[in-house]
Amino acid sequence: MTKTELQKMIAGELYDAGDPELVSGRSKARALFTQYNALSYDDKDAKKAILRQLLGGFENNIDIQSPFYCDYGFNIFAGDNLFLNFNCIILDCAPVTFGNNVFLAPNVQLYTAYHPIIAAERIKGPEYAAPITIGNNVWLGGGVIVCPGVTIGDNTTIGAGSVVTKDIPANVVAVGNPCQVIKKL
Repeated sequence: MTKTELQKMIAGELYDAGDPELVSGRSKARALFTQYNALSYDDKDAKKAILRQLLGGFENNIDIQSPFYCDYGFNIFAGDNLFLNFNCIILDCAPVTFGNNVFLAPNVQLYTAYHPIIAAERIKGPEYAAPITIGNNVWLGGGVIVCPGVTIGDNTTIGAGSVVTKDIPANVVAVGNPCQVIKKL
């Protein structure tokens, strides 16, 4: 049985992002987040209704400030009490999972998609994706970038402007490019 490009994407295998099913999924997400971003801040019920259509799942309290952008939406899963500040971008070609009580400052970017390192392979077009997991009680400071395949442990703070290229353990403060632990809590 041959896998679809969507199945390959979710499995972390090389896939063709130009596949019609994937293009359609991105188009649907763009229509939904465009509607979401156009709503008034106070229109909480309409915003939540769009998030229920867009995201893979979330618990009770979710607050995503506009503008918000994502690739598919259906690969984003959140526990209770998620806050995303202005201009967050989630490229959710693989699952992005948030625990409870997670706060993202403005301009945080989460990238699950990546491309082959060898130029001859990269220019052919196919890409990979690897999941991102954010634990409970995590704070990502302004402008943080989280790269594909990263897990950030519970109770951790990532300092503003950091580029997280590898897993960060629980109960620490980590900063820098590349992001490194500077303090255990």
